[in-house]
Amino acid sequence: MTERVAAIDCGTNSIRLLIAEAGPEGELRQIDRRMLIVRLGQGVDATGRFAPEALERVFKASDEYAEVIRAAGVVRTRFVATSAARDVSNRDEFFAGIAARFGVQPEIISGAEEAELSFRGATGGLGVLAVPGPYLVADIGGGSTELILGDASGVLSAESLNVGSVRMTERHVKADPSTAAELAAAAKDIDAILDTTTVPITSARALIGVAGTVTTVAAVVGKLLEYDSDRIHHARISGPQLRETTYWLTRSTKAERIQNPAIHPGRVDVIGAGALILQRLYDRMAVGEVIVSEHDILDGVALSLLR
Repeated sequence: MTERVAAIDCGTNSIRLLIAEAGPEGELRQIDRRMLIVRLGQGVDATGRFAPEALERVFKASDEYAEVIRAAGVVRTRFVATSAARDVSNRDEFFAGIAARFGVQPEIISGAEEAELSFRGATGGLGVLAVPGPYLVADIGGGSTELILGDASGVLSAESLNVGSVRMTERHVKADPSTAAELAAAAKDIDAILDTTTVPITSARALIGVAGTVTTVAAVVGKLLEYDSDRIHHARISGPQLRETTYWLTRSTKAERIQNPAIHPGRVDVIGAGALILQRLYDRMAVGEVIVSEHDILDGVALSLLR
């Protein structure tokens, strides 16, 4: 049997698993892909610590993933963690819990390696779509947003910005529905952070969005009755669709959003801020759409294990 590998990515909001093997042409063949909302970054912006209940959620999800990995006959596993784990005061508790469950240490990878893995995963299938480069890959997470500019030769410029859906929600969004003043403050904060980036985003000819915020926006745009990765992968969100969807996500109530089957319950309270980040980034670029990729750093990590 072809060797199987497992890639795990634990971010601020979710923990994701990809089990894969090499196809006949050396391509990545997916065996299993799943995601659980764990909100590891709960309160970290304010306290500098992982909350006990957040660690409990992560460890419970990890127990489930470890069983899936064993059942699949995986031979190599790699676990990469959010950069927030580098700075929290109780990181050792997190590291020990993960090592006990998977038999590998979590990796807080460098920004350069994270960019390379994310870019490789996100852009691997764009050639068949005849999408011209350079590409800007935007990975909007819970605590940070990674911007990666590159072309066929690889990464040209990359940066991680401290702006994410959980961080902006905790900082600015208190009312339900959000008030105009809250959204204006969030937009001002997002813009101020985007102003600091060293990545020349306006030189990109295509915007590639990856990870949960962007795929959720695509699912809402597509009016999906359940999440369908085949319909999400390489979906295209036009400028008007993005504006209309962001408007609804930021101004609807939690009760209204939770009724939308395209939105995972774990994202209901933070998806508005995530969509606003995507909107503010899109508005700075001379592109007509967001191209959505289901493939991201997870795929890059799996490919690194198969090399």
